[in-house]
Amino acid sequence: MNIGITVYPSYGGSGIVGSELGRELAERGHNVHFISSSLPTRLIELNDRVQFHEVEMMSYPLFEHQPYDLALATKMATVARAEKLDLLHVHYAIPHSISAILARESIKEKRYVPVITTLHGTDITLVGADRSYLPITRYGIQQSDGVTAVSKFLKQATIETFDFDDIEVIPNFICGDHYKRLPDSPLRKELAPNGEKILVHLSNFRAVKRPLDCVEILAKVLQKGGAARLVMVGDGPEYSAVHHRARTLNVLDKVEFVGKQPKIADYLGAADISLLPSELESFGLAALEAQACELPVVASRVGGIPEVINDGETGFLSDVGDTEKMSDDVLRLMNDDEMREAFGKRGRELAISRYSTGKIIPQYIAFYEKILQGKSAA
Repeated sequence: MNIGITVYPSYGGSGIVGSELGRELAERGHNVHFISSSLPTRLIELNDRVQFHEVEMMSYPLFEHQPYDLALATKMATVARAEKLDLLHVHYAIPHSISAILARESIKEKRYVPVITTLHGTDITLVGADRSYLPITRYGIQQSDGVTAVSKFLKQATIETFDFDDIEVIPNFICGDHYKRLPDSPLRKELAPNGEKILVHLSNFRAVKRPLDCVEILAKVLQKGGAARLVMVGDGPEYSAVHHRARTLNVLDKVEFVGKQPKIADYLGAADISLLPSELESFGLAALEAQACELPVVASRVGGIPEVINDGETGFLSDVGDTEKMSDDVLRLMNDDEMREAFGKRGRELAISRYSTGKIIPQYIAFYEKILQGKSAA
């Protein structure tokens, strides 16, 4: 198949999943064309089967804001015709589904290219549910030829918000070969030179991820006698607030800000415990990646996280904002090597059995084929 994929190229779950999906599809013999404003974060290698088409926007004095959605639709239509795409797969509903539908309609007399929309979370629970976007988001979902969601939680949220239930649940995934425990990694000694336990938080530093809570958890762990360091992987709008909070709590020297990293598995593999105190997670890709590296995860009991983490078996779940309990859970894992290792091994076992590329990618391919068969029948 010739597949067009559009993602937000920034540091976030939808961009990561879309990029990894394209790479996995190419390895299985399909041709993948990424259509985006810039090279997606995880797209580090282009070849004959993985190509990138940059969306360019004209500069015109009348436009206060450049109309990216229209430029994207134009590029999608151009690539679809030139590369004879079989389908367009867009990740995140706004504005990608609308742009793809516009592209599909603009060329349908020459070539009908089905649109598949994958819902990732905040496009439904936050942006799409806002009154100013709800009607157009509903339209984008309804007019897509196929819709998938990354968790059962998100499917239910979409049904409740948009009264639309023709949704296939295809969860996020990991490649077990790329995510592994690295206990002897030189990076570990660099991050914790005195042998402290390493807590790691991976996110886009948006308020919904509650990165400030990670600093609060670290401070409480240190107050209770734990020897730990916190590694913050990523960047975003809350960075300054997190840095300031670490300073006011006198733990700044125990926090390592490493920014965006192309190989986050290196940091997860060298750590001991993952922190995910989010206010909302439709799936929790960071938790899945951590578990694949044999890290127990201390997280909030929200959204799709309980679908990924087994409470008391691969990690511990708490109410949002309960940094007291989370710090206690971290200490339990820090002080009990046997428990921490057992949680880690069980976490990887479940991550591979439930969410490996070998299990999930065929589901996407089967869904593509179903949509294409439906188009042929029509």
